[in-house]
Amino acid sequence: MEEFNMKLAHLHHCRGVSWKMILYILKKDPQLKSLYNTTFYHSGSPMFNNQVSLSDALRDLHSEQIHEQIRQYSPNGIRMITIFDDDYPALLKETYQPPWIIYAKGDVSLLKIEPHLAVVGSRQATEYGEKVIEFLFPKLIESGLIIVSGLAAGIDAIAHREAIKNGGKTIGVIAGGLFHIYPQANQKLAYEMMKNHLVISEYPPNTRPSRWQFPMRNRIISGISRGTLIIQAKSKSGSLITANYAVQEGRDVFAVPGNIFSAYSAGTNELIQHGAKLVKTAEDILAEFNY
Repeated sequence: MEEFNMKLAHLHHCRGVSWKMILYILKKDPQLKSLYNTTFYHSGSPMFNNQVSLSDALRDLHSEQIHEQIRQYSPNGIRMITIFDDDYPALLKETYQPPWIIYAKGDVSLLKIEPHLAVVGSRQATEYGEKVIEFLFPKLIESGLIIVSGLAAGIDAIAHREAIKNGGKTIGVIAGGLFHIYPQANQKLAYEMMKNHLVISEYPPNTRPSRWQFPMRNRIISGISRGTLIIQAKSKSGSLITANYAVQEGRDVFAVPGNIFSAYSAGTNELIQHGAKLVKTAEDILAEFNY
């Protein structure tokens, strides 16, 4: 299995190799026995759109530098958890296009401890949002919930810090790789979580974050969680993307109501109008989880 995981990781590091390409390759070669056989990729399959992307992938497949890069993950405390491993979160497997590999640093046992609650919200959190978290979290943490968020500015960072402050455990899901924490202001928090909690990404550690990766990582935040709590969000907010993923996967969606005159409550109030559970106390969430 170790050899297979290394091959899958190498394929995952290749330029231009998409989720669907990996699926196609695994269907043709489930054990990846032909991964380094060049003729396998010239069999007239629709794996690559053009010759340039095929050449780039083949060059990366035969790159000793990438091999060495992958070998250095373990000495640096980074675990590669493939979708075929026992440590892979069961709930995440149920989602649309689950990551082939999760790159993790920290306490990976947190992925298997239930239940997880995703907590997301505005990057421009107000005092109201912070007070809501301070009010809700003691009871949620006491009840054993693992807090999942995106290590972004605002509500995400407050949620991680408040979970730690209350003696709980927390998981950060980032865009980009583990060697490129964004935003820079949250690097200290991320490094603390890598020591005592957990930070994960679906991208190889050397990957620099790109704009398109942020909405994509939201599917993982909701995907590993039993429910998603939205605290402050504008009408067109990344937090609502997370809520939509949760709805699509049949998970609970919770929202904290807010001032009807505040733009930062417009998104959460709309979610409640569309069926999200209104949250006033921690018990509103725990009642659903216990049920």
